[in-house]
Amino acid sequence: MKALYEKPRTFIDTPTRFCPGCGHGIVLRLIAEIIDAWGIRGKTIGLAPVGCAVLAYNYLDIDMCEAAHGRPPAVATGIKRVHPDHVVFAYQGDGDLAAIGTAEIIHAANRGENITFIFVNNAVYGMTNGQMAPTTLVGQKTATTPSGRDSINYGHPIRVCELLSVLGGSSYLERVSLSSPENVRKTKKALEKGFKTQIEKRGFSLIEILSPCPIYWRMDANEAMRHIDEEMSKTFPLGVVKDWTQ
Repeated sequence: MKALYEKPRTFIDTPTRFCPGCGHGIVLRLIAEIIDAWGIRGKTIGLAPVGCAVLAYNYLDIDMCEAAHGRPPAVATGIKRVHPDHVVFAYQGDGDLAAIGTAEIIHAANRGENITFIFVNNAVYGMTNGQMAPTTLVGQKTATTPSGRDSINYGHPIRVCELLSVLGGSSYLERVSLSSPENVRKTKKALEKGFKTQIEKRGFSLIEILSPCPIYWRMDANEAMRHIDEEMSKTFPLGVVKDWTQ
């Protein structure tokens, strides 16, 4: 019988440590598929911080480096400048990139660092029991907003792609999601575009991926996928936000 799909060689054969229904495993598999297809396994360096994103080290068989919470853009900048011929990417969650790491990502984008940033947005702090994140939706209940996020007291969700789009150094910004097979395919194309932007030395790229967190959204997996389409995408519209690579 002909196999329709084979596990990417870059994807380590190990039991998952992600929660049921989590989207991180899908994103990491897509990254592994691209690395294999493009034959860049020995020329790729990944960065991941504290948070659920840190588990990336368990699944990608490439050179990786851990950075302090929120600091992957700074560490990735140093690595890329020392190894300009390597493909360098940072893999970050919303609590990391859009909170403690806000200054790092803004200045990396403003400098136009030739690095690919993969930003997994599930609108909550996933590793530390579901507190409000900078991307938590207005009205969304979390461990620290049990009555729902109040925009008067807590502000509004930060739209990272739109925030970075006004900076002259950012080249390619796109928001995608994991809510359906079709959207997963679009996510892979966006990741490919992000890596291509770097390989062609066209500057800073960031792909924001709307991802489910059923455990801390207090939903089952199907409900979480519908929530992305019906609620999350209203605050974070899908599509290309900026493309200066044409």
